[in-house]
Amino acid sequence: MPTLLLLACALDQPPSIGEQERTLSETRDNLEGMDIYKHPLYYEIAFSFFDVKKQVDTFEAIIKKFSKIKVRRFLDIACGPSLQLREIAKRGYEAVGLDLAPEMLRYLSGKAKEEGLRIETVRADMLNFRLRKKVDFAFIMMGSLVVESNEKFMNHLDSVAYSLKRGGLYFIQNRIVDWTGSAEQSWITEREGISVKTTYSWTYWKDILNQIYTEKGELEVDDNGQTNRLVSEEDLKFIFPQEFKTLVRLNGKFDFLGWWEGTESTWFLDKPLEKAGTLSNINMALLRKK
Repeated sequence: MPTLLLLACALDQPPSIGEQERTLSETRDNLEGMDIYKHPLYYEIAFSFFDVKKQVDTFEAIIKKFSKIKVRRFLDIACGPSLQLREIAKRGYEAVGLDLAPEMLRYLSGKAKEEGLRIETVRADMLNFRLRKKVDFAFIMMGSLVVESNEKFMNHLDSVAYSLKRGGLYFIQNRIVDWTGSAEQSWITEREGISVKTTYSWTYWKDILNQIYTEKGELEVDDNGQTNRLVSEEDLKFIFPQEFKTLVRLNGKFDFLGWWEGTESTWFLDKPLEKAGTLSNINMALLRKK
């Protein structure tokens, strides 16, 4: 389905043609310097080091313990290729993926078609969206909940709250809670003759007063002998752990249920971060819509 038609069908109160053009123009500006997100196959290979079945198993366990509503419809925010939605759809749930990058959404739709799955896609900014048909469970993975200001974080919470049913859960993976650790991560993943070396680094601080740091990402790709280097760079705001909880409380639309330790594939509800001997940025936080 064409992007603009998708936007009109999936979003509440779709914008006028002029507003659509401005929105898409702003979207293109927001993706400047973000080459990594324009190559979904390489991105999927780079971030395929987890067990998606275990992740969705844990989602179902979390829903059973904390959700106040029956869950039929899932939303993946900043979804990318979303192995999670593909597994969710295989289990018979309704699946919705939201992302800014049209390349990611086309790839996800193509993979869903290949696998005989039904997945809705929405091109929208995670800081400003309204789904017409609300969901029962929303999630955001891989530390993707990063913003440039507290105001934008509050806008994001408003958008999720509008699109999530009362009593539904918002699952957030990998909140940065330890800002004292390593400033660089690097790993290599391979699939069918394609090797991707991924490196993420961040500079503390670019603007101390406003808690702004620069995050840089790089994929070094060897695709069966063809090499490519893809980069991204963003200035983002570090939201400290207690600041995060305060902003959630001030927003007023969610209850903060807690945060827990985990791995990239599962999370441990008997290990709250408050009792962790050493904090790790591999974790989960959980909110529930009031």
